[in-house]
Amino acid sequence: MKALKYILLLLLVLIIGFSIYIAVQPNSFEVTRTKTIKAPQAVVYNNVIDFKNWEAWNSWVEAKPETKVTLPEQTKGVGGSFSWEDEDGIGTMKTVATTPNNSITQEMQFDDFPKNDVTWDLKPNEDGTTEVTWTISGKDLPFIFKAFSTLMGGMEKQIGPHYERGLTLLDSILQEEMKVYSINIEGVTQHSGGYYLYNTTSCKFSEFEQNMKAMLPKVGAYAMTHNITLAGPPFVLYHKWDEENNAVIFSCCVPTNSKIVSEEPGILTGQLESFKAVKTVLKGNYDNLKEAWEATMKYITENNLEIIDAGPMLETYITDPMSQPNPADWVTEIYVAVK
Repeated sequence: MKALKYILLLLLVLIIGFSIYIAVQPNSFEVTRTKTIKAPQAVVYNNVIDFKNWEAWNSWVEAKPETKVTLPEQTKGVGGSFSWEDEDGIGTMKTVATTPNNSITQEMQFDDFPKNDVTWDLKPNEDGTTEVTWTISGKDLPFIFKAFSTLMGGMEKQIGPHYERGLTLLDSILQEEMKVYSINIEGVTQHSGGYYLYNTTSCKFSEFEQNMKAMLPKVGAYAMTHNITLAGPPFVLYHKWDEENNAVIFSCCVPTNSKIVSEEPGILTGQLESFKAVKTVLKGNYDNLKEAWEATMKYITENNLEIIDAGPMLETYITDPMSQPNPADWVTEIYVAVK
């Protein structure tokens, strides 16, 4: 009997001691993780701001595939939300504030526990990647919450590894999404031609991209500063493509509604007569243009078409990468003049 009393007394002491230990634990917590994601700032933001994308990189769902995720009518932007349910209970997440492309503020609540604040901070890097910081914090924690957290090893142990895994999955998914592309050969069509402003150069293939990125903005800037109305998207006109001698001659052009007499020596005026052409549409990163050109040439050969010597060969950039940061959304049209 005495032994039982001692055991009960010992248990009471342990309970009281544990209760005191829990009571003196901090009433707040914060867990944060940062990762450099190999995607533009806007691409990261556009994914995270829409909860319908979360399940693909949610490490809790990865660990517990039986988790039931429920998406309401609105999942994107302020007011967007989602909920989930697993054997531990029911949770909800809601977006309450955003600074487009820069930050997102959300509220997360699990069962009847107090709401926690979740923040995303996105900082662009010069190399086109984004430094992503994901943070969760809570305050005024009730005793039972602190007890549960302590028994589970603390919030850092519970959440930290999931945040790390989630950011890794997000990085992987975004990289794969940005690689998606399609090549569609639309066949023979009639290009309308028209007037255009341009500058031109010759260079090695390795220097093409650098030169094009420097030249095209100059033509566009000239049109803007002289209030010239553009008749369509910019394009590159190829005059010579000599892989054997590692040489390319090309012009960077912007179409105009009428003939413009340029006031600047480096900016010239040209005109394309309407011409019959094979048209190919590439949707995706410019890295796939070589494959698109090869597919175009193969189509011409297989369909017994004949390329016009010194005829127009155009690459028209339908999409502005500044407004469409995801390379998978870029659209480029190729025109090769045929007889």
